[in-house]
Amino acid sequence: MNIDRRHMLAGAIMLTAGASAPLLARPRQVVAAPPPQNLLPAEYRKAEMPPMVAEALESLEKHGRRVVHRDRIGVVDFTKNSGERRFQIVNVESGEIEHEWHTSHGRGSDPSDTGMVQRFSNVPESNASSRGAYLTANEYYGKHGRSRRLIGLDPENNLALDRAIVLHGADYVSEAMARDSGRVGRSLGCFAVAQDVRDTMIETLGEGRLLFCGKAA
Repeated sequence: MNIDRRHMLAGAIMLTAGASAPLLARPRQVVAAPPPQNLLPAEYRKAEMPPMVAEALESLEKHGRRVVHRDRIGVVDFTKNSGERRFQIVNVESGEIEHEWHTSHGRGSDPSDTGMVQRFSNVPESNASSRGAYLTANEYYGKHGRSRRLIGLDPENNLALDRAIVLHGADYVSEAMARDSGRVGRSLGCFAVAQDVRDTMIETLGEGRLLFCGKAA
């Protein structure tokens, strides 16, 4: 992305999402705060932003009262192969991409292990990825070590807590694997990243931010 494109993206994001100050409240509570205002026509947003970022910001507007911290968002573009860095942390105020990582998708979304998401599912035991908006919740230590729970905000992913869809690190995701195999391993529906970036991911997103995933039309 050249400098002009970065400036255009930053300007579009700033006008679309607004610059709301974080509110000190737990993410499971409904926060009495005005949602970010939509000040640009949809045609302009779509023209000046990557499609998944535009969708994520629209979702931020939709779920604004539940999202406590709006300074940055996570965007996972499942249009891309798992061998690409498709998990981005976007700074809402500046429009800059702060981090880009490889991430897994669920076995049930890619039964043939092609590296591409073929379908989504919210059904328990499907081992599939679910599209939609998530709210990052509390941190905990489980079978994958340090992890962070996710709350599904849309009908397509509202069973995320029950299905234990979380953020965690995994040995089956790495730069070397993506380079050598053209894809990384699959999860049971969780967003797994390489072990050496796990802590950065968990800390950067924190609790009470938006994570959005899907496939661009």
